[in-house]
Amino acid sequence: MRIIITGAAGRMGQMLIRAVAQAEGVRLVGATERAGSPAIDQDAGLLVGLEMLNVHVKDHLNLCDEADVLIDFTAPEACLSHAKFVAEHEMAMVIGTTGFDAEQQAELNSILKNTPTVVAANYSVGVNLALSLIEQAAKVLSADYDAEIYEAHHKHKVDAPSGTALAMGKALAAGRDVKLDDVAVYSREGMTGARESGSIGFSVVRGGNIVGDHKAMFIADEERIEINHFASDRMVFAKGAVRAALWLAGQGAGRYDMQDVLGLK
Repeated sequence: MRIIITGAAGRMGQMLIRAVAQAEGVRLVGATERAGSPAIDQDAGLLVGLEMLNVHVKDHLNLCDEADVLIDFTAPEACLSHAKFVAEHEMAMVIGTTGFDAEQQAELNSILKNTPTVVAANYSVGVNLALSLIEQAAKVLSADYDAEIYEAHHKHKVDAPSGTALAMGKALAAGRDVKLDDVAVYSREGMTGARESGSIGFSVVRGGNIVGDHKAMFIADEERIEINHFASDRMVFAKGAVRAALWLAGQGAGRYDMQDVLGLK
C-alpha cells in the first residue's frame, strides 16, 4: 500500500514516517509540509533519523508520487485542502486531525462522501477499548453517578478539550442515550451553583511534554469508578493509524472509525 503523510515535520508526522518505514505491507511514497518549512526537499527518512527512504518532503501534494492512502494529522483548514486532493484522485484517507468546528466538519463530510475514510480522535488500540468500556459503564451506572472527563496534554497542543476527551464524552453520552451537546459542561468559574444531575464535566491540563492522559470518572456518594488511559509514546497513535490505512484496503466508500478497524462494533 502506497502512503502519503502530510505535516511530515510535525510530532505526529515524524512518528508516522517511522511507523510506515517499520510496518509490513506499506510504503511511503510522499511527504508534505507547509511552504517555507525547513523540511522541504529533505529526505523523509533522514528527517526522522532513519536511513534514506528516497522520498523528499514537498510543499504540495501534486508533487508526490501516486498513492493509495493519505494520512493526515495536521490542522482543520489544511486537512480540508488535503481531503479535496484525496477525493479528486480517488484515494482513501486516514484522519487524526482534531479541532474541527461544526461548519468544517460538515464540509469534510461533504468532500469525502464518496471516499473510504477512517476518522478517529485517537488511534491507540487501548483508547478505543476504553471508549467501549466507558459506553458500557454509562449504560449500567445511572445519572446518579456524576460523570467527569479529565485530560492532560503537552503545552503545545492548541485545541481543548482534546479530541479523545470529546470522544470519551460522546461514548458516555451514548451509553446514557443523551446528546453530549445537551449535557456537557466545559468550564467552571465563579458561583456556578450546585452540580446539575446528568451533566458531563470536562477538565483540561496543558503542560510540559505530556503525551496524553485521559480519565473518565463515575462518582457516587459511596464509590468512584475510573477508566484511565495514559500514553507514554506517540508511536502508539502512529501504529494505529497505519493499521487503519491497511484496513481500508478493499473497503467501500464511507466514514469509518477505529471501532470499525478493531472490530469493536
